[in-house]
Amino acid sequence: MDRVLIESLGVDTVIGVYDWERSVTQRLLLDLELATDIRPAAAGDDLALTLDYAAISERIARFAAEHDFALVETFAERLATVLRDEFAIAWLRLTVRKPGAVPAASAVGVRIERGTRPEGNGCA
Repeated sequence: MDRVLIESLGVDTVIGVYDWERSVTQRLLLDLELATDIRPAAAGDDLALTLDYAAISERIARFAAEHDFALVETFAERLATVLRDEFAIAWLRLTVRKPGAVPAASAVGVRIERGTRPEGNGCA
C-alpha cells in the first residue's frame, strides 16, 4: 500500500493543562502518513482518485481552530477519527509535536496509528 505524506504541518490551537495555556494559542507540528493506492490517480492523473493533501491539511487547520483540548493525546485521537471518517482513510500514522513544552527538549508529543495497517508496498 502506498502512503500520502504530510510533514511538519503547523497548526495553531488552544492546548494544555495549565491555566496560562488555556488563554493562548500554541503551535503544534503534525506529521501524517495516510495509506492509499495511488495507482488509479497516477494512471489518469486525477486528483479525485487519491487523497487530496491540500484538502486534508485545510481540514486539520480547521479542526485545530475549532477545538481546544488539555492533552495532545486527545487532540491526536479525535483528529485521527475525523480524518478517517471524512476522507475514508483505512490506516494512518499521526505524530503531533508540541514545541517548547519542555524547555530542555525541542518538542514533546505523541505518535499514534489507527486503522488496519497496510501490508506490502502496493506493487503488483
